[in-house]
Amino acid sequence: MNSPVAVNEQKLARDTLAIILGGGQGERLYPLTRDRAKPAVPFGGVYRIIDFTLSNCVNSGLRRACVLTQYKSYSLDRHLRLAWGSFDESIGEYIVPIPPQQRIGERWYLGTADAIYQNIYTLEQERPEYVVVLAGDHLYKMNYMDMLRFHVQNGADITVACVDTPIADGKRFGVVEVDDAWRIRGFEEKPQHPKHLPNDPRHCLASMGIYIFSIKPLVQLVSEDSKRDTTHDFGRDILPRVMHDRPVYAFPFIDQNRKAVKYWRDIGTLDAYYQANMDLVSVDPLFNLYDEDWPIRTFHHQCPPAKFVFDEAGGRKGTATSSIVSHGCIIAGGHVVNSVLSPRVRVETWAHVEDSILMDQVFVGEGARVRRAIVDKGVVIPAGAHVGYDHSADRRKFTVTESGIVVIPKGVPMTEDFWRS
Repeated sequence: MNSPVAVNEQKLARDTLAIILGGGQGERLYPLTRDRAKPAVPFGGVYRIIDFTLSNCVNSGLRRACVLTQYKSYSLDRHLRLAWGSFDESIGEYIVPIPPQQRIGERWYLGTADAIYQNIYTLEQERPEYVVVLAGDHLYKMNYMDMLRFHVQNGADITVACVDTPIADGKRFGVVEVDDAWRIRGFEEKPQHPKHLPNDPRHCLASMGIYIFSIKPLVQLVSEDSKRDTTHDFGRDILPRVMHDRPVYAFPFIDQNRKAVKYWRDIGTLDAYYQANMDLVSVDPLFNLYDEDWPIRTFHHQCPPAKFVFDEAGGRKGTATSSIVSHGCIIAGGHVVNSVLSPRVRVETWAHVEDSILMDQVFVGEGARVRRAIVDKGVVIPAGAHVGYDHSADRRKFTVTESGIVVIPKGVPMTEDFWRS
């Protein structure tokens, strides 16, 4: 590492633009992404997935951000307007969505590098010294200012955030090799046999999909890449091509989650999404939503407080244990265990919800039973119905994942014939 140089963090924040890639189709999260972009998928009761990346930006002092949208962007655009539209552009603060500009042809973004290339005009208008490129669909807490300081002090053209990952999981990521100064000396995208860390044969160094670029190298590299026959991706194409000729560094992830084990999740599959939600409901949650020094911001519906109905004479006793119960929910005599309930969910008398995720305005009828399920917005589960108890029956109507999670999409018919079929 080069000798440390003084860094004015306020100026560094003003000189930095965050670009969040929010246009992924999210095919592996289908049917949750049938009507919305992946970053707009609800998470943890009251949040959308993108809220975690944007909260990292704000908590890091970065208040200029562009979200590059693309597929099925209405829900994401609306959420950005409601939850993140309060920044004051008159003093240079904003979080704005940018759809594909098609300035160089009638095509959508072809890859991460192409997405930046198609928005070179935005870079010319904003004139940042540094650009932080982020994914809008990962779950973690990170102070990007630490990484920016590292980038400046090392005189880097590119800095890549990396996290220690078990070797068995390394084949799902880009795997980085570094020297003693954390300069990148090797990079493989999703290798079948990941190379382990020098002093730890059980772990490799995985790219987190977080990049910092100095502006001149960024413009040059994406412009050159646009003329090549590539996938136009930073990990697959640009990093392997330039890491030996330019100062390209890895930054070791510093976790703001403040737990014994670093927490970073790519929640791009239904099973990973389900497990990340379940990480929130234990007595000591793996992911901490309750740190007042690192708040997660979002839009909150105007709803009354949650209500639990208790009627001893009528035998109704609404309970929820080891669960997140959002505002506007009514547990009207049913039982909720180890579950995440979004706003305005209603669980009727003698119903039972266990190990499940219920999104906004889900209704669980009297005596219904729901186990290990993800239920999308507005679904009505009628009285007496069972979900998650007979996977053969579930598969005839719904998606069931490899680990046995039943996924019920929006728009499911409310007729008894459908639920009894």
